[in-house]
Amino acid sequence: MFKAITKGISVTAMPVYIDERSDPENSKYFWAYRIIIDNQSGADVQLISRYWNIVDSAGRIEEVKGEGVVGLQPVIKAGQNFSYTSGCPLGSSSGIMQGTYTMQDPDGTRFDIDIPAISLDLPGVEPVIN
Repeated sequence: MFKAITKGISVTAMPVYIDERSDPENSKYFWAYRIIIDNQSGADVQLISRYWNIVDSAGRIEEVKGEGVVGLQPVIKAGQNFSYTSGCPLGSSSGIMQGTYTMQDPDGTRFDIDIPAISLDLPGVEPVIN
């Protein structure tokens, strides 16, 4: 489990390697991850967009930008949370992903919150560190 807190909003990430969707012989590895965004900021916020920086063990970088998450731009009320599950394919057996969510407060002010660095490593295999 990986966690970051920005302005009273915590982002917790839990990655899981998905063997059934992976094909190591062809350098295809797949992780699912669950994200929980817990809003303890004292104000409602809306998740507007996401930015991910994904780096595999060969140093290949992929940037992912887009509106919302899993097709949603949820409003997360103060004291509540929002969770979703998504996935990340990699061309190597280990990597790391991190990023930011752009949030908007009730006044229309936008700000970024951190997504923690998530280590993607095969179970039982020594991770490769770049």
